[in-house]
Amino acid sequence: MRKLLGTAVLVGLGLATAAPVLAQGEQFIPVLSYRTGAYAVNGVPFANGTLDYLALLNERDGGINGVKISWEECETGYATDKGVECYERLKGKGATGAAYVSPLSTGITFALTEKAPGDKIPLLTLGYGRSESRNGAVFPWNFIAMGSYWTGADVAIQHVAKEMGGFDKLKGKKISLVYHDSPYGKEPIPALEAFAKKYGYTFKGIPVTHPGVEQKSQWLSIRQDRPDYVLLWGWGVMNGTSIKEAAAVAYPRDKMIGIWWSGAEPDVTPAGDGAIGYKALMLQHGPGQFGVHAEIKKNVIDKGKGHGKEDFGQVLYNRGLINSFIGTEAIRTAQAKFGKKPLSGEDVRWGFENLNITEARIKEAGFEGMMKPLKLSCTDHQGADLARVQQWDGKEWKVISDWYTADRAVLDALVAEQSAKYAAEKKITPVDCSKAG
Repeated sequence: MRKLLGTAVLVGLGLATAAPVLAQGEQFIPVLSYRTGAYAVNGVPFANGTLDYLALLNERDGGINGVKISWEECETGYATDKGVECYERLKGKGATGAAYVSPLSTGITFALTEKAPGDKIPLLTLGYGRSESRNGAVFPWNFIAMGSYWTGADVAIQHVAKEMGGFDKLKGKKISLVYHDSPYGKEPIPALEAFAKKYGYTFKGIPVTHPGVEQKSQWLSIRQDRPDYVLLWGWGVMNGTSIKEAAAVAYPRDKMIGIWWSGAEPDVTPAGDGAIGYKALMLQHGPGQFGVHAEIKKNVIDKGKGHGKEDFGQVLYNRGLINSFIGTEAIRTAQAKFGKKPLSGEDVRWGFENLNITEARIKEAGFEGMMKPLKLSCTDHQGADLARVQQWDGKEWKVISDWYTADRAVLDALVAEQSAKYAAEKKITPVDCSKAG
């Protein structure tokens, strides 16, 4: 782990001059990242994928429909205050200000949710953030594309039920959640409590203090309590520590299921053979190289302009690619209405809300096998409820499930309840989506 952290720091320092120079005719995209500290092992590959796809569009296509992309990276260290500082420093840069912002932190997302409406800058929170922000009428500037933590909680419970032989077998069982004691880790709790009432299992939440390197007391408690399954909502060094502590108390790793932010290569490799059997959700995609990777290698990496040589094709690198693909497709969609020029955040928000990434477009862009079609709207800022489960065999991740679709009957009720509560607290009048255009 120490070696990985050191590498992350060096990589971060090496990228200080990698971003294009800002120009008035370019579309500016801030890149909030963390390449140092306890979360760098996961933050680095995501940032590398994010940047390599932007670089691909510039190198191969001259940008988006001929509009060059410029960006600036800002180190947040996964800290909310630093994330807000980065946002404030970068939001007005470029010809038209920030096109969109990806906070890469649920805590930062919570803070920026208060600022985005006034600044008219959309937030792209791919598989994280406020789960109730699926309701675009209340959260018109938040786009929690592809899946929320409530989606993840639902799919995890579905998979547990399948392994047990049916939902009726959940009654009387114990399911614990080991979670990062932050907005991120707390997000799945309302859904897991709702499913506990529905299916009759006993739910217990077990918080882990930042950064997550000390978990002995939590896992001794698990050894005593002997839950039937443990769900893991960790990040950075917390994930590897959880798996190692599970092995130390002989808790079976094949009875652990991590969220998709606890299911990448750096999460399992520190535990060595102790990680064999561990399972995690997939935010649709897994590791591997696809059509887009060949294009990046040819047009970016082979030209010495790449960022992700060490993590090329890993889970989080691929998620960074998808993040930039969705964001730039929103810009491309907005250009069809507002013109092939640098666009404002308000224009790009329209692009997100009218985004329709078809199977044909996914194939054309080289993402076939990495994601399913995605369509957003005024009422639905998430657009997908799909996930699969993968398992670590000691060398690589293996997909072990078919596609699961989250139970909208339960989750839609949660979204309606929590978004209405937020609207009342903040005195927000929901958008009339029937008049959205």
